[in-house]
Amino acid sequence: MAVIGAVGRHLAEGGAALASNFRRPDLRRAQLAFGSTYASEWCLTVALGVVAFRDGGATAVGIVALIRMLPSALIAPFATAVADRVRRDRVLIWIGVIRAAALGAAAVVIAVDMSAVFVYVLAVIATIPFTAFRPAHSALLPALCETPTELTAANASRGLLDSASILVGPLLAALLLDISDPEAVFVLIAGLSLWSALLVSLIDYEPAPRETPPAPIRIAADTADGLRTIAAHSDVTMLLGLAAVQALSRGALSVFTVVVAIELLETGEPGVGVLTAAVGVGALVGSLGASVLVGSRRLAAYTGVGIALWGAPLAVIGVFPAELLALVMLAIVGAGNALVDLGYFTLFPRLMPDEVLARVFGALESLVALAVGLGSIITPLLIHLFGIRGALVAIGLIAPAVVALAWSRLVKLDEGLGARADIIERLRQVAMLRPLPVSTIEHLARNVREESVEPGETVIEQGQAGDRFYVIVAGEAEVRENGRLLRVLSDGDSFGEIALLREVPRTMTVRARTRLALYALDHRHFVPTVSGYSESAAEAEAVVETRLAASAARPV
Repeated sequence: MAVIGAVGRHLAEGGAALASNFRRPDLRRAQLAFGSTYASEWCLTVALGVVAFRDGGATAVGIVALIRMLPSALIAPFATAVADRVRRDRVLIWIGVIRAAALGAAAVVIAVDMSAVFVYVLAVIATIPFTAFRPAHSALLPALCETPTELTAANASRGLLDSASILVGPLLAALLLDISDPEAVFVLIAGLSLWSALLVSLIDYEPAPRETPPAPIRIAADTADGLRTIAAHSDVTMLLGLAAVQALSRGALSVFTVVVAIELLETGEPGVGVLTAAVGVGALVGSLGASVLVGSRRLAAYTGVGIALWGAPLAVIGVFPAELLALVMLAIVGAGNALVDLGYFTLFPRLMPDEVLARVFGALESLVALAVGLGSIITPLLIHLFGIRGALVAIGLIAPAVVALAWSRLVKLDEGLGARADIIERLRQVAMLRPLPVSTIEHLARNVREESVEPGETVIEQGQAGDRFYVIVAGEAEVRENGRLLRVLSDGDSFGEIALLREVPRTMTVRARTRLALYALDHRHFVPTVSGYSESAAEAEAVVETRLAASAARPV
């Protein structure tokens, strides 16, 4: 009963967090724009697969998937370098417009019975900017959230929409293919892309401040800088490696859904949409279940489980090729996808600074595109060598094996982020830091120095230059002006902001009354962050003005 009660509480908390996301206008617009774009992408996957299969069978499906993904994989790091330097909402708007134009043109090509090659070329043109959509959106989302829990809820909400798009997109494609032709699907895709651009255009957000003045955009140099930053973080590179394994399975699945439906299960072309929709059903259910994980400190481990679930069900289908079981197994793949999305798009903003965040997600998308292309091109070869069932088993066993090897590192990553969550919770108690978005408060938490001060020792001295801002974690401290005791500070109180924000000597002396545990922030991190956000700057100014006014009113 206790376990059931705990699960019930987590579901209630998760449901409330998901609902709060959709009550906030900017978050709601961002989420719906994402859902529209990804529903269109799944429509495109089905329609393009059918066009390619008609044109040249399973081999054509794999080759078209590779041709579509390869340019995107190569261009994504450069495109997201730009997304880190300009407003991310504008990047998303242009992606929607370009995508609508290209896929609308593809509908015309099919309608006038031109060569399928033109359709493939237009699909590549639409996919190149699309590869930057999720990185830019993922980098925008933390700027609309205030706490790690809210960011997790936002990613759970987005995962729910992502999962719904996996269900709705293929079903819409299957319906249109049943009553019409592929060009109708392409018209629908173009319309959804334009709708996404319109939603993003209504979002109002405040970009993160930079600690250094912006330099001119140099795409190659910015891309290289982002890649160096990523390479320096071993946890991020590990997660990217696991993402590549998942994407390999995803690429294989794009071929398997067509081949299994038409040749193994003999359900025809509409069966391609039904099998793909089964992934969406599982993803939708999984996203609802993932709401239990809002606030969880084991997201890395759950991400590993999700990646394993991208492979194991394929192996089961290979061993037991029955239609109902295939639908259930693909639904499990979808549930795994919900775990992966929630984990990755919550973990990366917590591990990397905002100024390179789009490039991190760009590297992810590039790697995913390459791995999807690889998976799609090797699958026909494996089918030729081992048959459909043997290929399913071979591909399906890869992801669980790799996750097993990485499991201990995933657990260790969760432990480290859990400790940082405690720092964030303490920083959130400071009024001037409370309005900061989650990516920024994470940045501060990464740069906190923990200090210990013995009773009677001085932390800051009146008249001296100041270079740090302090938050008391535990203990008491005396605040003195000209030797006179003014007040006593305790857990959760902060000091040291006046000298940093006004660039003046310390106005007070702060001395430890008991043993003090402190969080210290260097002025290089504190000043640009607090000054760069209007709400934080207003809170900080109010604190400074109040303390200076009280000091001026006291007799000398």
